[in-house]
Amino acid sequence: MNALNALDYSFIIGYLLLTLFIGLWFSRRASENVGEFFLSGRKLPWWIAGTGMVATTFAADTPLAVTGFVARHGIAGNWVWWTFVSGGMLTVFFFARLWRRAEILTDLEFIELRYSGPAARFLRGFKAIYFGLFINAVIIGWVNLAMFKIISIMIPELNPQLTIIALVLFTTFYSSLSGLWGVSITDAVQFVIAIAGCIILAVLAVQSPAVVNAGGLQAALPEWMFDFFPAITAKDSGGAGAFALPFASFAAMAFVQWWASWYPGSEPGGGGYIAQRMMSAKDEKHSLLATLWFTVAHYCLRPWPWIIVGLASLVMFPDLPAAEKEDGFVYVMQAVLPPGLKGLLIAAFLAAYMSTLATHLNWGTSYLINDFYRRFITIDGSPKHYVAVSKITTGLTAGFALYITFFVLHTITGAWEFIIQCGAGTGFVLILRWFWWRLNAWSEITSMLAPFLAYGYLSLFTQIVFPSSIFIIVAFTITATLAVTFLTAPTERKHLEAFYRKTRVGGVLWEPVAKNLPDVHSDTGFLRLFFDWALGIAMVYAILFGTGRIIFGEPLTGALFLAGGAVAGTLIFMDLNRRGWNNLN
Repeated sequence: MNALNALDYSFIIGYLLLTLFIGLWFSRRASENVGEFFLSGRKLPWWIAGTGMVATTFAADTPLAVTGFVARHGIAGNWVWWTFVSGGMLTVFFFARLWRRAEILTDLEFIELRYSGPAARFLRGFKAIYFGLFINAVIIGWVNLAMFKIISIMIPELNPQLTIIALVLFTTFYSSLSGLWGVSITDAVQFVIAIAGCIILAVLAVQSPAVVNAGGLQAALPEWMFDFFPAITAKDSGGAGAFALPFASFAAMAFVQWWASWYPGSEPGGGGYIAQRMMSAKDEKHSLLATLWFTVAHYCLRPWPWIIVGLASLVMFPDLPAAEKEDGFVYVMQAVLPPGLKGLLIAAFLAAYMSTLATHLNWGTSYLINDFYRRFITIDGSPKHYVAVSKITTGLTAGFALYITFFVLHTITGAWEFIIQCGAGTGFVLILRWFWWRLNAWSEITSMLAPFLAYGYLSLFTQIVFPSSIFIIVAFTITATLAVTFLTAPTERKHLEAFYRKTRVGGVLWEPVAKNLPDVHSDTGFLRLFFDWALGIAMVYAILFGTGRIIFGEPLTGALFLAGGAVAGTLIFMDLNRRGWNNLN
């Protein structure tokens, strides 16, 4: 195993210096107030805001996870996350413009914009600590663990633990200096580096002697590994062979999980750092376009280089144990990259890792400052005071995440299943709280607690496991939420009217409030938005599968898919232009 040479280190150091320069460049602007620090003054163009979303969801662990899916179940294994396309497009057409229109600093601030009373205050403060500190630290922790693995394999001469600490401190320094402006610009640069590096790696992997001597990927691997769709069966195949899974399990992912379960980066109705980028956009048009670009790039642009490397890893390292299959991505890097390019690819992974880390630090700190400290501790501080406290809190959050990384987390296996199940059903409230006046703060509190109760019962007293468990958890959560909703008082009428005036959300479920506000011109074109939503889903899948068909030697089929995607995209933009981007009625 060859150590890195001077050329490799020059790429890595050059990348780090570029990142530091961007952070220093935007430090003065970010220090003006928390609006600049957390939302870039609401001035981001769509392509920067959207690319920031893509870069954040492109973490160091993501290519390894996709390699694991491919190794176990072929290309079709990616339906575990491809099913979230529907939720992404729902955010694009129904929520992106609403988040921007609300003119709030964080999505947790929405809670007191929508609800009233002590329950709303409690919910906002609790979520600030729970998501901003604890859940955020766990997410950063498993991203740290993935980078730990990459460093251990690719740069064995370095101490991986000390390297992770140094990277976290470095990222904390530049993100606390520059706020979301610096984070967003570095995200755009980091994404270009990361995706270019992965494309180069994919090309070199298929040209490697092991793959070429085997006659290519399709000759060396079983045919089922190249199926784009899962084989639906009556019962589980036990993980052997093609991605054959029970129909009930596939239905849970395809028809329930995408709207019902909370998961970072795929929150129903938008939320977290996705909402942060939507709220930082110049206007409603830029917010919608940013989210549309994110959804297309997230599903269509990123996966294929990872999938190709994952398939190549099975040819090059067929004897890797099942538990280490996802490490195959890193072993391919080690095997095929010449001097210089090895440093470039490590810089690409650093870019993916640091973009995720920087965004999570900024996003988590925004909760802790705006929704806890400024809301409950120091209410009348100066703008400079809040920015200073934000910088300190960024560092403390990073320190807590390091503690979680090294002393609490031991594996990331199953972590995403746990989070999806313990958030199953919350999407019902996260979506409908915009469109149904009757939901209140107690509804949302119940939707957070009920999944934990259902998950605990299923884990302790039954043999039902993920994804089949989703049906039961979601049904229990929605039932409990509706019961609590009708057993508790609605939000104060004046508060609901103020929310309706602010967001102009419209819809029949707001009629009891809207009838008293005849002067408010609300959104009414929901059927057309559903039409755009369906077209958006078709567009993404058409581009995704068309690109794949061309890559694997079916240019005619691929071209037909891409043409269908182009038609769907054209119809979407024609409709949006006809209706007016900032007034989609």
